[in-house]
Amino acid sequence: MHRTTSGLAAAGTAVVLSVALGAAAKAAPISSPTPSPGPGYQHHHFSAAVSRVGAATTLPERVKRVEQALQSTSPQLQRAYDVAPLYANHIDGTGLTIATLVAFGDKNAKGYLDQYDADNGLPAANLQTIAPVGAVPGCGDPGVDTGDCRGWGGETDLDIAMIHTLAPGAKILIIATPVSETEGVTGFPEMMSAMDYTVSHHLADVISMSMGTPEDDFASSAQLHGLDSHFQNATDHGVTVLASSGDDGADGMKLDGTTPWGKRVVSFPADESSVTAVGGTVLSLNDTGSRTAPDTLWRESGGGVSHEFGVPAWQRNTAGATGAAGRALPDITMEGTSGTSESSPLMAALVGLADQSAGRDLGLINPALYALGPNGKRSGIVDVTGGCNSTAAVTGFCAGAGYDIASGWGTIDAARFVPALVAASTPGGSTRIDVGAQGPGHISVTAKQQ
Repeated sequence: MHRTTSGLAAAGTAVVLSVALGAAAKAAPISSPTPSPGPGYQHHHFSAAVSRVGAATTLPERVKRVEQALQSTSPQLQRAYDVAPLYANHIDGTGLTIATLVAFGDKNAKGYLDQYDADNGLPAANLQTIAPVGAVPGCGDPGVDTGDCRGWGGETDLDIAMIHTLAPGAKILIIATPVSETEGVTGFPEMMSAMDYTVSHHLADVISMSMGTPEDDFASSAQLHGLDSHFQNATDHGVTVLASSGDDGADGMKLDGTTPWGKRVVSFPADESSVTAVGGTVLSLNDTGSRTAPDTLWRESGGGVSHEFGVPAWQRNTAGATGAAGRALPDITMEGTSGTSESSPLMAALVGLADQSAGRDLGLINPALYALGPNGKRSGIVDVTGGCNSTAAVTGFCAGAGYDIASGWGTIDAARFVPALVAASTPGGSTRIDVGAQGPGHISVTAKQQ
């Protein structure tokens, strides 16, 4: 059920949605893409964990492989990111829609998530799929690369499990397109049309993109920047867009999807100034989810400095400290040992909790995030100071005290971060929040934060 509050995803749109097993509803087509790979087709570059999930041919095996790929169980992640005080105040994502934008999706997503929820003690999910730019083919259909399609299914399953883990009350929307995003521009036009449709019809409050391609894979700067307006459109509509920072450390893959560039590159669309870039960490947890050591950077977490996007206004202070000549990423990090495609939906879930707490969509959170960063733990931002993302061929970046190019501001303590983000996103607001307040959906303001 959607909130009717202005700025939150609205119900009653013309698009038909489906929760039936394997049923992806088709919205009014915006374009007529073809699923045929065509000449020069390349595979999408998936993390090893996602590829293994996608290769599973039965539902039980798929669930099992997702659980094996994750470093932590859902109860452990909930404890690690300190969401219980928010849940106690009825901040669990209820009334919000959090979307994942993927190629193909998973036609058995509902059955998969039902089983995952049962295994992990999660409530039943409200899950829907839309196909705004054309019917999504099956992985065995003519002209479809079966392995690539199944990989996207694994990606979809990981995304929805992570969203549901930290925002169990939120509706989850799978936005599926019929053309695979590979390396370079391929697949992005369809995804941008699908995102525009979702935004213009108010179908989601937060969109996570667990994908990316190096800036250098585009044929030209003009080709890359031809996509900018779609992300700005989401911001203009108050929708928060997050993207994974990449799974190749400071390097990235060329158009063939298998050959590294052998130099520092950063991932699009995480490099977009209208996007929150999410990197990956390694958590050290005991069986209950309590930390046994500080989080460290996952060594394959993408990060670096863009040569396509200049320093945004909200990064001027950090750029002065790091010497970055362009937009640096990531902005924040979450668990990512199965790939940063795990990290982005986890952070998207927390943004959804903040939207619910605020009673409105927060839109682009980066200015507020960078305002909160120097406050550290007082604002629920926990510094990550260990780990580097260098590869065998490329010297990367290392995490350190405060903001750094490897881990951004660090990671999240949700009980403090969610209300602090709401306050920092409120015009004129700079407040410290008492997360122990009583009352459904309400968190009280106790004092000004210095």
